[in-house]
Amino acid sequence: MTHTPAPSAPLFCARDLRLSFGLTEALRGVDLTIRAGEILAIMGPSGSGKSTLLHVLAGVLVPAGGSVVYDGRCISTMNEAERARLRLTEFGFVFQFGQLLPDLSALDNVSIPLLLSGTGRREALARAQELLAVLGLQDCGDKRPPQLSGGQAQRVALARALVARPRVLFADEPTGSLDSLASEQVMELLAATVRSFGVTMVVVTHDPRTAAYADREVIVRDGQIRTGFDL
Repeated sequence: MTHTPAPSAPLFCARDLRLSFGLTEALRGVDLTIRAGEILAIMGPSGSGKSTLLHVLAGVLVPAGGSVVYDGRCISTMNEAERARLRLTEFGFVFQFGQLLPDLSALDNVSIPLLLSGTGRREALARAQELLAVLGLQDCGDKRPPQLSGGQAQRVALARALVARPRVLFADEPTGSLDSLASEQVMELLAATVRSFGVTMVVVTHDPRTAAYADREVIVRDGQIRTGFDL
């Protein structure tokens, strides 16, 4: 189902993004605008450049050419410390395999971003427990990742990404390791949660069922954004 958000100002403006890995051109002149509060799906086959685009938007990778302006700030000209601070304070991340720390409980995993930003441990744990309850995991706080189902683990990863109330959530194949039922459950919860929190989300996927939860889709192929007429 496609949702149409209320008009809002552009949050990201990417222009003429270019990046190569050796002789491989991962991005070849990408232009993209993302509005505040929007859920954007970036689709494309493996190796198309979609994950590279996400990492450039998030300041994980620096483009060789072009620029990314986020909320009036040029991410592509920031130094590494500035980009790292931005990722810690304003961005959240969910990956295909969750990347939870296996020796920590779900509650401790979720509290990590708050602790890293200087929040006291008692407050961090309280906020983490509150968000786990929102996501239906109120009885899983003491469990470690190996004791969780795939869907539960991914919801813990979602809680960790959202606990610091980021302005933007970047999700790279968030349902890629899940079966179809768990994928649907996670995406329904993910979309509903980011909308209720007013978070902008950029989700990379090759699955049309995952992309269907977005407000808008763009297709990346051979390092460029394609329209429906030149796929």
